[in-house]
Amino acid sequence: MVEISLPQLVIAFIPVIGVMVILHKWQTGFGSAGYGLLRMLGQLLLVGYFLTHIFESDNAWLVMAVLVVMVSAASWIALRTLPDRRKQLLSDALLSVVVGGGFTLVVMTQFVLEADPWYNPKLILPLAGMIFASAMNSISLAGERYYSELGNGKSHEQARAFSFKAAMIPVVNALFAVGLVSLPGMMTGQILAGVSPLIAARYQIMVMCMIFSASGLASALFLARQKL
Repeated sequence: MVEISLPQLVIAFIPVIGVMVILHKWQTGFGSAGYGLLRMLGQLLLVGYFLTHIFESDNAWLVMAVLVVMVSAASWIALRTLPDRRKQLLSDALLSVVVGGGFTLVVMTQFVLEADPWYNPKLILPLAGMIFASAMNSISLAGERYYSELGNGKSHEQARAFSFKAAMIPVVNALFAVGLVSLPGMMTGQILAGVSPLIAARYQIMVMCMIFSASGLASALFLARQKL
């Protein structure tokens, strides 16, 4: 694995600057993109420092606290497409992420990977991030589409069906593309680290099952609760 130095990391921003220039020249505005890049830098540098501390502490309660923060943030961000209903739907989103994402996390870490100890932060936290992010994105897509369909006069059942299908489109597209169009992050990272491509492929299969399940369960539960 190549250890990226700070000067090498700066080089990675050369194509980024190119995109920012295009945004400026075409007068589409780069405020949002610039803010996103700054947030990305700050968040990843902070989380890198924070995770180093968590890995060294080997504390189950600290891992659980991080999971609570991740779930809460994912639930809040998932409703970004529904700002007028955010507070009203927050409990639905939270329940959906906890149940859909949490169930998937337990299955993958405790039964597939057999984490030892059960709270192993190096295993739990990276997978939890992928799972909760998938649940968050699917809820966001499902919620926006659901209320849009209701506004167009569709019944709850029709809106639910259209919304669930829309929420799963990115995930299903990823299933078709993996291995042909893209080598996803988990597989690429392991190959770069020297792991056999055959072993890396098994891990990626697990990840794709994990993302598919978390997305489907979370969005389905969220949509089901909209009629309650």
